Amino acid sequence: MKKQVFIGFIIVLVFIQFIKVDKNESTDLTYDISNSYPVSHDLSQLLKVSCYDCHSNNTTYPWYSKLQPVAWWLDHHVQDGKKHLNFSEFTKNRIAVQNHKFEEIIEMVEDKEMPLPSYTYLGLHPQANLTDNQRDLIVNWGADQMSYLKANFSEDSLVFKRR
Repeated sequence: MKKQVFIGFIIVLVFIQFIKVDKNESTDLTYDISNSYPVSHDLSQLLKVSCYDCHSNNTTYPWYSKLQPVAWWLDHHVQDGKKHLNFSEFTKNRIAVQNHKFEEIIEMVEDKEMPLPSYTYLGLHPQANLTDNQRDLIVNWGADQMSYLKANFSEDSLVFKRR
């Protein structure tokens, strides 16, 4: 009985390898955050290696992303990350939403909630682990962008109103 269950499991595992997920790979930068907000070279590189895989429309996939069910898990992870924050479509949002997203970036990075531990544990994505200096760079940049928005837009336009 155990042998039959094991063989069935192997057959299912082999079969699911043929079920592919769409890759999150786009070069469209029309609404990218860098079009409206200054992003230094150092910050740009940091965001690309630490954040963009889950928070943009262009993911760099590791070798194990070709294996099911890992590919499904990664796809879900990326789609969920983009739902919360998408740097590639950042400027599509109203100014109030953009301001709120900067506030969330600051909070999540300061509280060390980002990057997610599941993204960096077991050494799978070591370059995404942020040092304190890197965290400060992101937090200070976010605060600068919020100050810019406050100085250039009316307070009413910066209020995040749920629809």
